[in-house]
Amino acid sequence: MGSGSCAGPSDEISPLYSLWATFVGLYIANFVVERSTGWALTHLSPVSEEEKLRKHMKPDFLDMVPWYSGTSADLFKTAFDLMVSVTLFVGRFDMRMMQAAMKSTTDETRNDDVLYDYFNEREDLWFDFVADTGDGGNSSYTVARLLAQPSIQTVIGGSMHTLPRGNLLVIGGDLAYPNPSSFTYERRFFGPFEYAMQPPRWYKAEHIAVDKPEVPPGVSKMKKYDGPQCFIIPGNHDWFDGLNTFMRYICHKSWLGGWFLPQRKSYFALQLPKGWWIFGLDLALHGDIDVYQFKFFAELCRNKVGENDSVIIVTHEPNWLLDWYWKETTGKNVSHLIQDYLNGRCKLRMAGDLHHFMRHSATPSDKPTFVEHLLVNGCGGAFLHPTHVFKNFERFSGTTYECKAAYPSYEESSGIALGNILKFRKKNWQFDIIGGFIYFILVFSMFPQCNLVHILNEETWSGRLQSFSSTIWSALLFIFEHSYVSSVGSLTLLMASYSFVPSKLTRKKRAIIGGLHVLAHLTAALVLMLLMELGIEICIRNHLLATSGYHPLYDWYRSMESEHFPDPTGLRTRLEQWTLGLYPACIKYLMSAFDVPEVMAVTRINICKNGMMSLSRSVLIMYYTSVFIYFWIFSTPVVSLIFGSYLYICINWFHIHFDEAFSSLRIANYKSFTRLHIKKDGDLEIFTLAVDKVPKDWKLDPKWEAEERGPHQLSHHRRYPSKWRSASSPDPVRSVRVVDHFTITRTVAPDPETSC
Repeated sequence: MGSGSCAGPSDEISPLYSLWATFVGLYIANFVVERSTGWALTHLSPVSEEEKLRKHMKPDFLDMVPWYSGTSADLFKTAFDLMVSVTLFVGRFDMRMMQAAMKSTTDETRNDDVLYDYFNEREDLWFDFVADTGDGGNSSYTVARLLAQPSIQTVIGGSMHTLPRGNLLVIGGDLAYPNPSSFTYERRFFGPFEYAMQPPRWYKAEHIAVDKPEVPPGVSKMKKYDGPQCFIIPGNHDWFDGLNTFMRYICHKSWLGGWFLPQRKSYFALQLPKGWWIFGLDLALHGDIDVYQFKFFAELCRNKVGENDSVIIVTHEPNWLLDWYWKETTGKNVSHLIQDYLNGRCKLRMAGDLHHFMRHSATPSDKPTFVEHLLVNGCGGAFLHPTHVFKNFERFSGTTYECKAAYPSYEESSGIALGNILKFRKKNWQFDIIGGFIYFILVFSMFPQCNLVHILNEETWSGRLQSFSSTIWSALLFIFEHSYVSSVGSLTLLMASYSFVPSKLTRKKRAIIGGLHVLAHLTAALVLMLLMELGIEICIRNHLLATSGYHPLYDWYRSMESEHFPDPTGLRTRLEQWTLGLYPACIKYLMSAFDVPEVMAVTRINICKNGMMSLSRSVLIMYYTSVFIYFWIFSTPVVSLIFGSYLYICINWFHIHFDEAFSSLRIANYKSFTRLHIKKDGDLEIFTLAVDKVPKDWKLDPKWEAEERGPHQLSHHRRYPSKWRSASSPDPVRSVRVVDHFTITRTVAPDPETSC
């Protein structure tokens, strides 16, 4: 068979097989030791259960959602739920309409299911805003723990200030990722908040609140309750199942950890002290409020909100930024409500959805200003979003705005994007499964490459490089002229890449960017294919492969068996007869699996000499399986590098893929929430507090454990309400800092004498 002919049985084992078998053996040994050691460590019994829990117990937090996994059942469920929601719940069945139909009164302004007015008699009020929780456990718990602290001490303007815990917590949607389910709500959302501040001991997690609000024992009515309360609007992720999980866990439960949940519907109005209001709007998947919700808030504006009152609008999506970015116009009903019914009384709009902090304030103008301040803060626990792609935003609803604060800064945000080149594969190793398979499909028809002698025969490296490049070009032409599998795979990838480019760009730009992206992947796949084939060709030429036939290990085993373990009774022959030949066949093919390079080289020689049709289907399957194993190993680092580089170029050069380029990094750091204070003089003071670095390891807080707690004591009365503290420094409670601070002055009624 020439230089790579299949010789008869040999007593020698190829060096490559020895290396391969060594690695396999080490892996098996490591697996056995790891498993046995783990079993031993989990079965140590002399230590009491209570002592073990105290020493070794740590919070069972979930990691950040692997958005590029490709193998996650949660992500497939998310895609399915989104498809069903878009086709079924958008416009056909809307939970908000059902809520409106089930209201207990026909008077919109006296609807106790939606309007909560028991805060307005207080002299002042502290309250918090956070959004986009329930991604990574470390980040979500960090924010929840800060929210739970009785007070936070931080430096503002060179002096130390104490900011008390909010009496009210408003959460702006997207409670748990990637989809709303019992598992994600309990493990990613409720779990971290319950660790931060425990619910009452008498409260059972499975309890369903039939008649809310179910006030705690000893409290006659909500005005008398002095503990923190929580109101929540749903985000787009909460709507993926038609709001089913949100209704069960928010509207029909009474506690989120130590925060009381009086809320009955997915939207609400809160009447606060000194003429301040909060309108919590449910935009569903429309990006807008429905007509029944609009009617409620419109009637409220007419009949309850005073002419000199001030309103805070809370929505899930910051359509002022997203409309500018996508060049769209959404939220028309919300705009109608603000412009025609509030008519200048909306002082602040807050939203999440974008996982960063940005505040824009209106610049002085002669034209009417419908909203003075626009604030987005989605840093409640989800992966980080960039800020630098939105730095050119400056107009909304005819008003000019100026960016007053951004966290992280534009420079930091741009620098963070570099992680896509350096860390994409480390952060998204599950992506290898898809990437390696795609690359193999692109070059499937190129195996084997039989005519590579001309590259090796070149005398200079420049000649070899030129010959190598011409071979790549020939292979590229072959794909589209003769290969069905590779050409279909390439065209499918091209269409997917075109669709992946955001629609905000023109079709021409999308085609160019998508085409260059696919060309980079296709070229890389061809280069890797030729390098792999050249490596096999060199090994064959140097007699390192294809020296012992298809089953060298089995032949060696049979020779050793006959030499050292004779069988005078013919037992092995009878076993072969009794098993109909399965006994030796199973051993033969099992052993061939441990000598993949030899199988690949021998089959390659046979194909190059006699053609594909000369081999059986089973041999061809074995060959392509062997090729796939090695090609997958070689290609996965390259596909991740190219895809990560594509994301980096797009986010920093073209300002596109802001979601895809930062979800890939799964950054748990840069977390923040906004704390607001309605002062006794009616002014609203606003602080945004941030933590640059989120702890990765936690330990039981000895102060929490040592603090006495009565059977009926509520957690908000504790000095140390949170169970876990950081196991490393700096602790978020001490490192938290203010990244934005401003005040909205109260609207003062004009003096009648002055106006006359």
